[in-house]
Amino acid sequence: MDFSDVIVAIDDFIWGWPLIIFILVAGLFLTVRLVFVQIRKLPKAFKYMVKNEKGAEGQMSAFSALCTALSATIGTGNIVGVATAIVAGGPGALFWMILAAFFGMATKYAECMLSVKYRTIDNDGQILGGPFLYIERGLGKRWKWLAVTFAIFGVCVGLFGVGTFTQINSITSAVNNVFNSLGAVPTFDIFGMSVSLAVIISGFILTVLVAVVIIGGVKRISKVATLVVPFMAITYVLLCLIIIFANITVVPQALADIFVSAFNPQAITGGIMGSMIVAMQKGIARGIFSNEAGLGSAPIAAAQAQTKEPVRQGLVSMLGTFIDTIIICLMTGLIIVITGAWNIGLDGVDVTIHAFSTGLPGFLGVSAPVLVCVCLVFFAYTTIIGWSFYSESCLKYLVGNRKPIILAFRWAYILAIFIGPYITLDIIWTLADIFNGLMALPNLIGIVALSGHVVRDTKDYFNRLKTPAAEILSQT
Repeated sequence: MDFSDVIVAIDDFIWGWPLIIFILVAGLFLTVRLVFVQIRKLPKAFKYMVKNEKGAEGQMSAFSALCTALSATIGTGNIVGVATAIVAGGPGALFWMILAAFFGMATKYAECMLSVKYRTIDNDGQILGGPFLYIERGLGKRWKWLAVTFAIFGVCVGLFGVGTFTQINSITSAVNNVFNSLGAVPTFDIFGMSVSLAVIISGFILTVLVAVVIIGGVKRISKVATLVVPFMAITYVLLCLIIIFANITVVPQALADIFVSAFNPQAITGGIMGSMIVAMQKGIARGIFSNEAGLGSAPIAAAQAQTKEPVRQGLVSMLGTFIDTIIICLMTGLIIVITGAWNIGLDGVDVTIHAFSTGLPGFLGVSAPVLVCVCLVFFAYTTIIGWSFYSESCLKYLVGNRKPIILAFRWAYILAIFIGPYITLDIIWTLADIFNGLMALPNLIGIVALSGHVVRDTKDYFNRLKTPAAEILSQT
């Protein structure tokens, strides 16, 4: 067994049933303890998303913090990951993906609430928060080793995996495919590889765009995220809705196929696919990978929000899982099932492109490869800048706010983006998966151990809101 086989085996173990069950059970546990907060308080979450608190400490509004978190979670998983899950597990994988997201909303609420509760603010007004702090400050100094473990994995995920190489490679590959479909593109020999001009140019442009944002720090990242994320999400959902309404007569059958396949995949796949277990595993794993509920990334952004009430920001932050999976991933999955793109021998992004090509009417259908490419570019770009902030925050926890080290890290991150298009991704993707999964373990331990604090603070907040004066105060 060579090194790559060992890495794959480790990845299969980490993202196997133990971690999936841990994340799912934690979400179910929190859902029950919080009495289905994701249903009861969903309207209030949307209200808080657009209504800021006056006089609260923080470096960005609640909406900006949500967009910063969404910038990292809305990514290639929403386009490629959903397609991969449905191809491997059948339409039923979408059902399990949505179910995992539902419970994941409670997890996201808890982890982001704790992040605001235990965040720190230095003399310069710089805020730091995330699982590393609520593990250390909430559980006590004897658990600092667990907090450090999370932070190390967080740096690795951002710098060596999800934030850099995988995303830039996805962007340049998508751009290259579009240009190749339009005609021959000149190629050059770089590092012993044949690289097209489209890859070189797109990689350079993306590196510059990333550098301009990252060097500006968290405030510039949040500004870009607040502008780009709503635009890209609304545009993508509108395109999916066009397909759904253009094929409205087959939607009921598609929904039936999704439900039936979730419990009896052979009834839909004819036995070609795996069992119900495969549908569950693929759907739940891809859903978790997409919305990152329980992985501990979103709390880092939530800590920056201008708020005096941790519960309030927890409610806003749980909308990230709702938007990412229950809206965007559901839209992707529906058009794939409606158009039958999952069952014709394609895989990855080609499945989604085929769904757009056959589902969109007229000129839009012809332009499908370009439309999917543009969406993929925006999604992957925002993931890059979002994860730069996450991994930098983990580094700050480890080394303090030492500006030379932080600046060196930013340039290292930019360098990784620059060389990303020329790196073979097989092992990189696997390593990214491993580090991402390893982040979840210390985070989930912290959330479950501190769940009593979450429940107590949640009850206290809503009890205070029952008085008219408190309600007025919470809205100002």
